[in-house]
Amino acid sequence: MSTKLKSILKKFLIWKYQHISDKQFIQLSSAIIGLLAGLGAVLLKNLTHFIQHLLEWEFIKDIHVAFYFIFPLIGLFLVRMVKRYGIKKKVGHGIPSTLFSISKLKGIMPRHQMWSSILTAPLTVGFGGSVGLEGPTVATGAALGSNFARLMHLNQTTRTLLIGAAAAGAMSSIFKAPIAAIVFAVEIFSLELTMASMIPLLIASITAILTSYFFFGDDVLLHFNIEDKFQLNDVLFYVLLGVSSSAVSIYFSKVYFRIGEFFRNFKGAHKRLLFGGTLLGVMVFLIPPLFGEGYSTINNILKGNIAPIVTNNIFHIEADNVLIMIIFLVGLVVFKVIATSLTFGAGGVGGVFAPTLFTGSITGFVFATIINHSNIFSHQLSSTNFAMVGMAGLMAGILQAPLTAIFLIAELTGGYELFIPLMIVSSISFLITKRYIPHNIYASELAKKGQLITHNKDKTVLMLMDIDKVIETNFIILTPNMKLGEIVNNAVAKSSRNHFPVVSHNQEFLGVITLDNIRSIMFNTELYEKVSVASLMHSVPDVINYDKDSMEDIMNKFKTTVAWNLPVIKDGKYYGFISKSRLLTSYRRKLIAVTA
Repeated sequence: MSTKLKSILKKFLIWKYQHISDKQFIQLSSAIIGLLAGLGAVLLKNLTHFIQHLLEWEFIKDIHVAFYFIFPLIGLFLVRMVKRYGIKKKVGHGIPSTLFSISKLKGIMPRHQMWSSILTAPLTVGFGGSVGLEGPTVATGAALGSNFARLMHLNQTTRTLLIGAAAAGAMSSIFKAPIAAIVFAVEIFSLELTMASMIPLLIASITAILTSYFFFGDDVLLHFNIEDKFQLNDVLFYVLLGVSSSAVSIYFSKVYFRIGEFFRNFKGAHKRLLFGGTLLGVMVFLIPPLFGEGYSTINNILKGNIAPIVTNNIFHIEADNVLIMIIFLVGLVVFKVIATSLTFGAGGVGGVFAPTLFTGSITGFVFATIINHSNIFSHQLSSTNFAMVGMAGLMAGILQAPLTAIFLIAELTGGYELFIPLMIVSSISFLITKRYIPHNIYASELAKKGQLITHNKDKTVLMLMDIDKVIETNFIILTPNMKLGEIVNNAVAKSSRNHFPVVSHNQEFLGVITLDNIRSIMFNTELYEKVSVASLMHSVPDVINYDKDSMEDIMNKFKTTVAWNLPVIKDGKYYGFISKSRLLTSYRRKLIAVTA
C-alpha cells in the first residue's frame, strides 16, 4: 500500500473512532461484505458459463461430445499452470481453508485467497470438473471479509463474524435463499446465534441477494414448483428416504475420504493430474451428465424430465425402460462421487455442495420411482417432491447441516408445504450418518488434528488458546552433576522460582528439583559438596509434548495429575513449564474475548 493510501486510511480510521460506534461500523461493514460476496458469486458464475459457452462454439460443437474426455484434463492442466506460475501459493479447498483460518489463524486469511478461486474454480468447473462453485464462492467472500477486517483494524471476534457474514452473503447470492444462508453460516462456521451476530449476518445476506437480483433478475439456480401436496400416508416413505439418504451420505463421505487419501500418497502433482484427469475424462465421456456442476441434470430431475439424462451417452438408453433407467441413475450417484473425488485429487478447485444436491435429487427420484413401480406397495409418490426432499437428506448427511438443508429447500420451493417431510428426512439422515461419520467433509481433517471450532464453548476456547502464551521459560536449569552449593548459590539465590528443571548435556529433560526438596538442608554448608542434583531430583507426574498435545490435552493432564506445574518438551528437549494458574488465567481471558 502506498504512503498516500496509508495516510488516507489512517485519517479515516481516526474519523471512524470519533464518529461511528463499533456496533454501527460492524453493521456498515456487513453491508459492504455482502456486496463484495455477491459480486464474487456473480463473477465466478459468469466466468464459468463463459468458458462453457466457448466450448460450445460452432467450430467445436460437432466434436463436443467426442472431446468430453479431454476437456477435464485441459481444465486441470490450466489450473495447475495458474497455481504454479500465477498465484505461486497454495490454493486451499474453499470452506475447509476458511474453517482453518478461523480456528488456527485468528480469522486471518491470505490475500491471494480473495482472487485465487476466481481464477481456478471456473477453469475446473467450466472444463468439466465434477465439482461445484459454492465452496470457492464462500471462500472468496470469506477472504474478502477477513482482509477487510484487517484493513479496518478490527479484532479477532469481529473478523470471524465478518467471515460468517461473507459466507451468508455468498450462499444468499447463489441460491437466492437469505434465511438458509444465515443458518448455513451459523451451522458450518459455529457462529453464536445472538442479536449481535444475527443483524450483521442478515444485512450481508440481504445485500448479497439484492446484488444477485441486480445482475441475474428473477433467474434462480433450481427450478421447482410444488404440484403435489404432502400427504399423511407418505410419512413412512419419507422415513425410508431418510434412511436411504444416510446410506448414500455414508458412501459419499467414505469414498471421498479414501480417494483423497489415495491421492495424498501420490508423489508429484503432475502424476496426480494425469492419473486423476484421465480417469475423470473417461468417466465424463462415457457419462456426460457428470460434466461440470450438474445443475441441468438436477433441474431435469425436478421436472421429471428423465429422457435428456439417460439418453445423453454412448449407451443410448431408452427412457421408457424403467429398470435400465433406475440402474443408470444409480450409476450416476455412484460415479458422481468418484468423479468429484478425482477432480479434487487431480488438483481441481471447487466444492462439494453441488455434487451433494446432484446425488440427493437422484436418490429421492430413484426411491420414489422404485416405490411407484413396485408390486409390494400400491401407493404412488410424487417423484419430484421426493427428489427435492432427497437433496435435503444428502445435505443433512454429507454436510451435516440439517437446518440449512431444511430452510434451503423450503425457500427454494417458495413455501413450507414440504416442511414436515424435510424435517423427517433431514433429521433421520443426519442422526444415522453422524453415528458413522463423526464430522462433515469440510471439517473432518481439522477435527482429526483437534483444530475444529464447534458450538462447544469450552472446546472452542481451548482450541483458540495459544500454547506459546502460557509457556514460561525463565527457569534456571540444573545438570545432574551439580552440587548442593551450586544449587543454593547459582539457582535459589538468583531465581524467583521454586522449580528448577534438571536436563542432560543435550538438553533432554531428566527431572525437577523444588525448594521443598532442599529446604531442610539448603543451609547446611557441610553438605554443599557432598549432595548432588542427581540424588535430589525427582520425576514429574506427566510432561506436555509441545508438538502433539492440544490445549484440551494439556488441561486434562493438569486435571488427572493434580499438578500445579508441568514441563514442556519440544523436539525431545526441555523447553519450559506451564503452570495451572497461568493456564486458567489465559483460559478466562480467551473465554471473555470469545463470548464478548
